[in-house]
Amino acid sequence: MLQKQEYNKLVFWIEEYLFYPKISHKILSYALLPFSAIYCLLVILKREFTKQKDFDIPIISIGNLTIGGNGKTPFTIALAKDRVDTAVILRGYKRESTDLLVVKEDGKISCDVKDSGDEAMLYAKELPNAMVLVCKNRALAIEYAAKKSIKSIFLDDAFHRHEIKKFDILLEPQKEYTNNFCLPSGPYREPKSFSKKADIVAKEGVDFNRNVFIKNQTKKMLLITAISKPQRLDKFLPKDSIIAKIYFEDHHFYQKKELDNIIKKYNPTSILTTTKDAVKLEKFGYDLSILELNVSINKNIILKINSFIDNFGNF
Repeated sequence: MLQKQEYNKLVFWIEEYLFYPKISHKILSYALLPFSAIYCLLVILKREFTKQKDFDIPIISIGNLTIGGNGKTPFTIALAKDRVDTAVILRGYKRESTDLLVVKEDGKISCDVKDSGDEAMLYAKELPNAMVLVCKNRALAIEYAAKKSIKSIFLDDAFHRHEIKKFDILLEPQKEYTNNFCLPSGPYREPKSFSKKADIVAKEGVDFNRNVFIKNQTKKMLLITAISKPQRLDKFLPKDSIIAKIYFEDHHFYQKKELDNIIKKYNPTSILTTTKDAVKLEKFGYDLSILELNVSINKNIILKINSFIDNFGNF
């Protein structure tokens, strides 16, 4: 069993190997290329021979070609926040529940964050008018939402769900990755050329921007987060008030004992964390400083999405 510190080092080594490999990483990457070729072939065959199901409801998927975070959650929140009779559906990664779970319906949250997963709970809190469902079988969740008179559905991380007829938005990072191979030689779940299959390709810094401010900023903040590629937060951090940075693996569920030990070691005036982490940290009663993140999206993209939803059936 790996100790926590050793596990974190392994996670971050894998992220570096996949996204920004050094020469030592590239040796392994090239050695695994035959497996990547087989993986790519299977992915291509799956896309070509999977029959799509039309659910007769406007479905918008927000996804990316690589593993890990790429701004899908705040982007989806920005699209869905002003809509009524809408639903957000996601897998609920690392949740303790199984099967279909209704996280929020009719304005009421019906479970805790361990059952829903951190991203689903963030959607539930940030979108007052939306139904939020988690289910590995997206089709089952879509059918449930459709029976509840939902008029539009947003799928988080579903570009690769070829069995669903949907409008695909593909997010691309502002900084291009230096490794363009598919798994296991690189970070791509599908070949990079598959971006041409998306209805909209939105590039950060061009088609959308992240806007960040710190709520409840204090003088000695300790950054604690459990997101993929946590170094991407660095550009948003005030250099003069961060005393240390503690990273956990993506979607980690915090334990009070581990947090108490960290607080005792660094004695911060507050814990600085993301909104996704905050839904897991708030129950412990620590003083939190929150990296509030919202996304501003190019008006042309908003217009295309609105047109797709409002004129659905005419496409």
